[in-house]
Amino acid sequence: MNPKKSIKLYIFLLLATLAMMAFLWIFTNNRKYTPRDYPEIRKEGILRIVTEYNSIGYYVSGDTIEGFQYKLSKAIEKISGLTVEIHLENNMEKSIEGLNNYAYDIIARNIPITSENRDLFAFTEPIMLSRQVLVQRTSAANNNIPPIRNQIELAKKVLHISKDSPSLLRLRNLEEEIADTIYIFEDDLYSDELLIYQVAEGDIDYAVVDYEIAAKNKKDFPQIDIQTDISFTQLQAWALRKDSPILLDSINNWLKKIVIND
Repeated sequence: MNPKKSIKLYIFLLLATLAMMAFLWIFTNNRKYTPRDYPEIRKEGILRIVTEYNSIGYYVSGDTIEGFQYKLSKAIEKISGLTVEIHLENNMEKSIEGLNNYAYDIIARNIPITSENRDLFAFTEPIMLSRQVLVQRTSAANNNIPPIRNQIELAKKVLHISKDSPSLLRLRNLEEEIADTIYIFEDDLYSDELLIYQVAEGDIDYAVVDYEIAAKNKKDFPQIDIQTDISFTQLQAWALRKDSPILLDSINNWLKKIVIND
């Protein structure tokens, strides 16, 4: 090919590529942002809530659906006039991803209201008080080995938590407080309740879970001990996107009007 023609072709292709890149940049940065706050939700008539399948969130008992988060969601459905669409997802990371991608409007879980979490979410008014506790076996169920009562004794122990559990940050801070290593295993297969079951059966020795979940499961597994606190009592709430301020205000108003017994 003629060298002059080659240079012209090269310049043409380069300019075409730059023009395409410029077009894509303009298109990407000028796309219309489609919000999903209360007006959009009211227009569609559907409020999408994601919770977890466990004794606190949502579970099936015989032919009845139970769970604190489920009952509270249905109470909001009744008072708001919206159809509440409940999704189940035990993986917190996927719940957050769905919230940010507008697949869900609310994460209905017992999420501690911490400064770190405030950077990620907008929180409703506190819904309950709870804390993280150490799940271990009682002395009678563990060859007469007494349960751990002092957090210093957690040094060099292996503690199991569910993936993305709010316990992780507390345990990292606890490592610094006791000036020793705590081996933390994040389980991406088992929920808090399955970790409790594993402790009860002797498959693992320690798990850290939310007290409310531990207390409910203590009734079915009397061989577990849940008396050792890992965290202080914390305010817990539901999480929304920060770009849904009208929905947040609406949810808070509805929560003030709801009395629910679990």
